[in-house]
Amino acid sequence: MLNAGDFLQNRYEIINCIGSGGMADVFRARDHKLNRFVAVKVLKAELRTDKEFVSKFRVEAQAAAGLAHPNIVNVYDVGDENGIYFIVMELVEGITLKTYILSKGKLSVREAAGISLQVASGLEAAHNNGIIHRDVKPQNIIISTDGTAKVADFGIARAASSDTINSNVMGSVHYSAPEQSRGGFSDAKSDIYSLGITMYEMLTGRVPFDGDSTVEVALKHLQEEIISPREYIPDIPRAMEQIILKCTQKSPDRRYQSMSLLIRDLKESLVNPNGDFVRIASDHPGGATHRYSREDLEEINRRSQEADAWPGLFDGSYEGRMNYPPEDEPLDDEYSDYPDDYDPDDLEEMGGRGRRKAKKPRGSASERIVTVISIIVAAAIGLLILYLVLHTFDVFGPGNGTRTTETSAGAVASAEQVTVPDLLGKTEEEAKAALKEVGLGYNYLGEVRSSSYASGQIAEQDPKPGSTAAKNTRVGYSISIGSAQDLTVPDLTNRLQADAEQAITSMGLVVYVDNTRYSDTVESGHVITTNPGAGSTVHEGDTISLFISQGQDSQSVKVPDLRGKYKEDAVTMLTNSGLYVYVANEPSETVPANLVIGQDPSPGTSVQTGSSITITVSTGPENAIVINPEQTYDAGSQNGGGTWMCYAQLQAPEGYTDGSNVRITLSQNNNETILFEGTTSFPYLLNVEGASGVSSGTAYVYLLDAYGNVQSTTRYDGIEFHEQ
Repeated sequence: MLNAGDFLQNRYEIINCIGSGGMADVFRARDHKLNRFVAVKVLKAELRTDKEFVSKFRVEAQAAAGLAHPNIVNVYDVGDENGIYFIVMELVEGITLKTYILSKGKLSVREAAGISLQVASGLEAAHNNGIIHRDVKPQNIIISTDGTAKVADFGIARAASSDTINSNVMGSVHYSAPEQSRGGFSDAKSDIYSLGITMYEMLTGRVPFDGDSTVEVALKHLQEEIISPREYIPDIPRAMEQIILKCTQKSPDRRYQSMSLLIRDLKESLVNPNGDFVRIASDHPGGATHRYSREDLEEINRRSQEADAWPGLFDGSYEGRMNYPPEDEPLDDEYSDYPDDYDPDDLEEMGGRGRRKAKKPRGSASERIVTVISIIVAAAIGLLILYLVLHTFDVFGPGNGTRTTETSAGAVASAEQVTVPDLLGKTEEEAKAALKEVGLGYNYLGEVRSSSYASGQIAEQDPKPGSTAAKNTRVGYSISIGSAQDLTVPDLTNRLQADAEQAITSMGLVVYVDNTRYSDTVESGHVITTNPGAGSTVHEGDTISLFISQGQDSQSVKVPDLRGKYKEDAVTMLTNSGLYVYVANEPSETVPANLVIGQDPSPGTSVQTGSSITITVSTGPENAIVINPEQTYDAGSQNGGGTWMCYAQLQAPEGYTDGSNVRITLSQNNNETILFEGTTSFPYLLNVEGASGVSSGTAYVYLLDAYGNVQSTTRYDGIEFHEQ
């Protein structure tokens, strides 16, 4: 465990550990300079001497730090101090989507669509910044107390230098796209597949593919067709069913091609749930299920072992569960990606590598015919493509490099030739205009480091300037993102804004100024901190954010009276007042669970905005029994005297809404007594004295209209009484 006294005390006060994973520990901390609570993720000591691993930690963390979106857990700072590598993140109070699904069983269509829209919006922002998450799953989505869904743990994310990135670490196998499982290229469409699996689980309460080992699950993603969620939820709207099926197509080309297209259909599904607007592209000709070879199995197994040895940087150890104890972690064990009993020799049963070789099964005659036909078709297509390529470059002609096109009549006509303009050093818009002027198209090839061209300028092009090309040919270009030379962000804390800006721009970096922060320790007009933080590695053309102090915040607010309010409402009231909230839990014999029973400072106290308020929330009686409507139970009767009491929580009856008038009664020995009448909240704490010697009773909740007439009756059996 990290000693709070040894770490970053000049900047962060470590309060307690809130999570621990295979690679890092996560601590709840207070940011002294910004006076707020944060989560600090620290690389474990045994990994700090591994230079390759430390390099991955810093590069990937800096990539995540560049993302700022309401549906992404923001990274505030990245750096190292005295050999300790850390990431400072937004502290989110809430639970993971996985925990939420397990607690509810399954979600309604509208709730699932709402969460999916938020997650897709966050991932869209990441994709637009060239970041692919590659490990989208319910464990990496946090539902905050105000209902906001936030994507966390960009641990095995990679910055994409072009449209695709090579996958050398598998994500969680239950949610991984087929191309990730077999070690192919991963791009935005891989995240779309994983989000589709997550949507599937939200609606059905289960993942579509499960098994006894990671390899078995990976093979199912590769080979088996997904069962429609309609098989488990018959009344699922057609639009939502089709959206999930399109997201989870085996071929990336048949999925949504971008998050924005998925968001469009999700929004349409909310207003047109049974519409037929989702279009799934037809499959490849002869698209029978592909059977993977033994070599494929060995490759999947090797990659799953790599993933075991190199789990994601953000490995789910921080879930933002402020008021959930560490022992809640086993909730996710059911879906653990790499079980304790996992053995590579399990592949023996599936034709994989091992000491005992399985026989390769022989297919039926029809399967062999289909296979032969598929091979012939593939060979014909390959020969056609080869011919077109060779013909395009005039391999069969006189060798003058002239491109030709075939007319509908089969005649060959020479295409008009134009000179390729010089795009180097131009901006992207200038380059597109120059190409359009001579009748050429363009093809963006990605970003490159360049010492010759400034960030944002064209650094490479193909074909080269001055060469000739057929009209309408596309010219590829790459954009410089600055020098390949590593630069180190200086420590600008407490420096004047003008001096700090000068220091940044003189290094060839771009400055962004944030003047919205207050500080009790940094003088107005001086730098509080930077993003990326001091010591971080950046390159020419990168943007450095300067957070400039506005001095002490003199604005004060009165602390509202939160006692008796639901925790979620109390948190919302405080955050809307510019205050930070810390939640403590405490059992209560008199106050139902989830209601505030205390606060510090007390109601009416004047505090500065940005101050922290602690609220104490009831967890109900320590031995309270939760009673659901129509629950059947009979504890019988016992002889005895003394006082007999019950501690039970009545769940809300069907049809109840906030503000409804209710009458609550208790029946024992055929005698019914009114306990309460009026408006109240549920769960309702039943803490009453019963008949002497009677160990059980039945409660009734009557829903009343405005005139006191009974509209409905709900019965609660199983009320236990115990002698005091």
